[in-house]
Amino acid sequence: MVGETATFGNNGFRKRELVVTTEEQYPQHIMIEFVQDKTDLLNNFQVGQNVKVSINLRGREWVNPQGETKYFNSIQGWRIENLAAAGAPDMPPMPPADAFEPATDFNEEDHDDLPF
Repeated sequence: MVGETATFGNNGFRKRELVVTTEEQYPQHIMIEFVQDKTDLLNNFQVGQNVKVSINLRGREWVNPQGETKYFNSIQGWRIENLAAAGAPDMPPMPPADAFEPATDFNEEDHDDLPF
């Protein structure tokens, strides 16, 4: 889900929400906030695209009128990349396990004397 930009308060605070769904056995739906000038980063993205989102975890403390302290967490995005366009450079495709053959010509005397 890519939300619309909402403006709050007299100072024009802007926020836009993005919900990403992970691709795993039990998919998770994670809401990420983009604030202020970062809201524009979502303009070129649509639902269904595979993306990589860089985030910061934020936490804040709030004391209610009864004097109780409450804590809130948020996930703020600061970069978003289209994985299809980027080709996922830091995640090369994994070859199948049977693409490798075990070394059968290894001779114990041919090893280096390096300590690592």
